[in-house]
Amino acid sequence: MVVVSQTNCLRMEDAGMTRDREKMDHSWRNDEFARREVIGHWWWLIIPVIAIVAGTLLPAVAWLTGTFTPASEVIIYTSQDQVYAEPILKQFERQTGIRVRAVYDSEVVKTVGLVNRLLAENDHPQCDIFWNNEELRTRQLAAKGVFEKWTAIGYRSRRIAVNTNRLSLAAAPHSIVELTNQSWRGKVALAYPLFGTTATHFLALRQVWGDKCWQNWCRALAANKPFLVDGNSVAAKLVAKGEAWVGLTDSDDIAAEQREGASIVELPLTEESLLVPNTIALVRGGGHSAGAERLFEYLKQPEVVEKLVTARALEGVCTRDVTRATLKPEWEGLLVGLDQGTAELKGVFLR
Repeated sequence: MVVVSQTNCLRMEDAGMTRDREKMDHSWRNDEFARREVIGHWWWLIIPVIAIVAGTLLPAVAWLTGTFTPASEVIIYTSQDQVYAEPILKQFERQTGIRVRAVYDSEVVKTVGLVNRLLAENDHPQCDIFWNNEELRTRQLAAKGVFEKWTAIGYRSRRIAVNTNRLSLAAAPHSIVELTNQSWRGKVALAYPLFGTTATHFLALRQVWGDKCWQNWCRALAANKPFLVDGNSVAAKLVAKGEAWVGLTDSDDIAAEQREGASIVELPLTEESLLVPNTIALVRGGGHSAGAERLFEYLKQPEVVEKLVTARALEGVCTRDVTRATLKPEWEGLLVGLDQGTAELKGVFLR
């Protein structure tokens, strides 16, 4: 009698199952009908998988290797601070494979320099998107037909800022009109009001106060020996250092100094404050229309605006969310009086 152990039985069973599987695999490989049946059942997945892989890998490869074609790039002029704009533009490149060539403005002349460039290039546009950090000059360019379309996103605000080591909040000036008082002589900092948001703010005040009253205030302010500096960030720094006690500047520049631990705070919004949206505009006749349209839509996305708010480049998502009374410019009238108002500012403040 032959005795077969349980272990040997299991080994014999495993060997048998292996031979059966090999036969099945061999028969399937030789069965043309079976192969076609399987492929026919799953063919609908092939094209989506290829599309997903291509959409994921090709932009990344183009971005990493720098192998962009003219059709896969876009040129943007922007007055948004580079420290805030650049990470967002880089993210767009990574997501789309479209290279972004950015031209940033100068802190000294801010938006006006890019506006003049766009006007000079109007017959032969050199850029596709204009990302502006204020509204007046965008409206000026739109009125001259430079853009196909534009939109506003988020907002900052023009504020009075004070150094709390120099001044208690109770003693601070709570109206722009007070900045001409003798007590603030030589203690106020602001950017030259010929460019950027400072110019827009002053021109909006002119519209509300009337030209005569406004000119008198401008002359009194200039006579009060303020620090007239090259840009709002410089004005905010002077207040942060305590060299100036009070500043008239932008909310994002105040936030930048607060991140550095400076003793600077902004005073609440008033009827003399100005909300300042960013704007995104598609340049008419730009050479990279497909990429430009994608970037235009990308910069409008709520998640992009939220990133700017989180970074404190913007103060909020929508001006309609602001409940306090602020300046509400009548933009068409402001544009009509732009040249005259600018000339009057030059007459008072030009060094």
